[in-house]
Amino acid sequence: MDTNTKDLQRVVYSTSGSPEDLPYLDDALFEEPMTAEECEAEYLRLKEREKKRQEQLPAGAKKANKHYKPWAEKREERSEEVRSGDVKEVKSGEVQSCEADERTRFIFRECMKEEGVTDADLVDRGGRHNSVKMILSSCTQLLTKEETLGMLKELMPDNWQDENIQTLVNDFYSDYYNPSQRLTLFQKRVFRESRRLGGEVSAQSESELAVQNQSELSKLFASKLPPEIPKVLPKLVKAVTQHTPQRYKATVAQAMFPPLSTYSRKLSFMYIDNQERDLRSCCLIIAGTGTGKDSCTKQPLQHIIADMVERDKENRIRLKKFNDEYNNKANNKQKPQRPDDLIIQTLKYDITKAALVQRMDDAQGAPLYIRLNELEQWDKIEGCTGRNNQFTTMKLCDDEGNDFGSDRASTQSVMASGCLHLNWNANTTLSKAMRYFKYVMTDGPISRLCLATIPDEEIGAEIAVFGNYDEKYDEALKPFIENLKAATGVIDCAPARKLARQLKDECADFARLSQDRVFDNLSHRALVHAFRKACLLYVANGNKWEKAIEDFCRWSLFYDLYLKMIFFGEQIRHADDDIPTSKRGPQNLLDFLPETFSVEEAKRVRQKQGMDTEKTVKMISTWKSRGYVIQISDFSFKKAYKDVTKRNKKQ
Repeated sequence: MDTNTKDLQRVVYSTSGSPEDLPYLDDALFEEPMTAEECEAEYLRLKEREKKRQEQLPAGAKKANKHYKPWAEKREERSEEVRSGDVKEVKSGEVQSCEADERTRFIFRECMKEEGVTDADLVDRGGRHNSVKMILSSCTQLLTKEETLGMLKELMPDNWQDENIQTLVNDFYSDYYNPSQRLTLFQKRVFRESRRLGGEVSAQSESELAVQNQSELSKLFASKLPPEIPKVLPKLVKAVTQHTPQRYKATVAQAMFPPLSTYSRKLSFMYIDNQERDLRSCCLIIAGTGTGKDSCTKQPLQHIIADMVERDKENRIRLKKFNDEYNNKANNKQKPQRPDDLIIQTLKYDITKAALVQRMDDAQGAPLYIRLNELEQWDKIEGCTGRNNQFTTMKLCDDEGNDFGSDRASTQSVMASGCLHLNWNANTTLSKAMRYFKYVMTDGPISRLCLATIPDEEIGAEIAVFGNYDEKYDEALKPFIENLKAATGVIDCAPARKLARQLKDECADFARLSQDRVFDNLSHRALVHAFRKACLLYVANGNKWEKAIEDFCRWSLFYDLYLKMIFFGEQIRHADDDIPTSKRGPQNLLDFLPETFSVEEAKRVRQKQGMDTEKTVKMISTWKSRGYVIQISDFSFKKAYKDVTKRNKKQ
């Protein structure tokens, strides 16, 4: 059994099917002779043995993956053989290794290339240890310990048995090797190609091999449709989308996070860069006219923020009462004091910057939320339109620790500052979105968006039917919302950080393979969005992690990146095409010419550097007057570096 086996019910036994093996198919061989009470007692005994360091655990067994082998104690003869073999190996000092073959050489060499390690690095006294460490980080999932030692024996015959190298290899395979760990895109590619080298895959047509070689992400981005939402959803996502038709589930699942993220106050999580990340969220639905962008999310989002809206309604009444009293008081009368608990988190789209600053100040650190029927309504929040709109506020919404506010001289003006935390939902069509962000494609707003869409249906398709959003629906959401309200402080969600690292590696591998800088840039913030969603689902679930959270957030990341690349990829790629930029600094043109050169050779050098050839003669004349070259004939010249050096020394 491997370290992922939790109980015997998950183990599948099989034989080769040969006549000699058929007797072992007798089910009686696998019956459990121990009662439940005996199993419990045995478990407690083994736990006690482990505390006293009397129980030997297999390599890689730790934390939740621990398992024990009590049956090994009954097989005394076999145990004696193993122990005697170990003693013999220690006494002789021999290290077990496999002879290198074509497959192991290919895998090891590919891992060396991936980590930038050369043959010389493996024999360099000062760098061989770190070089081996770098290779092991890539190859432990693809090669056995013996195969790795076989390659080290071949590439560094004089040092592969050094104590520090052997200790390093043993520690890597005992502490870091995990058979259940997902392979990176690089490891998947190397594994597939190595199997063909080893003859384990039958011959196939070139077209089949080409399809097989495509990475999962290559297939995803080549598809005409975004990835499908997982069938098994986290409990909160399932509760929110329970009355949503399948066609709209992905859309609602993406759109639900901004309002949910507004409930937690002063809550943050440690990201893989050791920086704190708040639950900041937005969702822009980009879909065709008449696809149901607003109708599919209206009911779920309204029910999610129902508690907030009810409280804000009361505070708006209190605020209006205060404003009326303040305005009705004569200037020579004492004005009433503004209440300090007027928290209004849900905003209207027709809001001025001064009002937004006031709402932020009143919220006392609580996030704000706004839902826009049309994306163009964001102009009201920014206070500008067209090419003048740089989406400064939109970019601040996604940045932790931003500085937002206003300074005014008047005593009646709003003067406050703080960190703006505004979550939002909005809808638009693709053509409007492309025009809206046309002038800021590479300035930040696109990478900060989290996108959703609704696939087009056939003409004349049936109308999707939604369920009833009633009290039962509210009751299903209530426990999750209460958990979000109660959460505060800085939380270190280890499973979410582990997931973020895995997704980061997958995105980085695909970026290296595709050499697509647009994808690489967009993936950075998209990873943070996926991490925030994982943390929110973790907290809403009572600080309990579940496999469905990992699957959902992986889907959400690549769903978001797919839409960004499909909708905006080409526009971002060519956004700066009309802006002249230099790919290099100034270079000495003499360095590109031979010691003795002609005017024609100088012209060709200028042409290669993107310069005109008409000024070649003038350039050489200047060089001649400055003493950089010496004229040999009418059309040939010689470099004069030594003469220039002598002249500079005299000066």
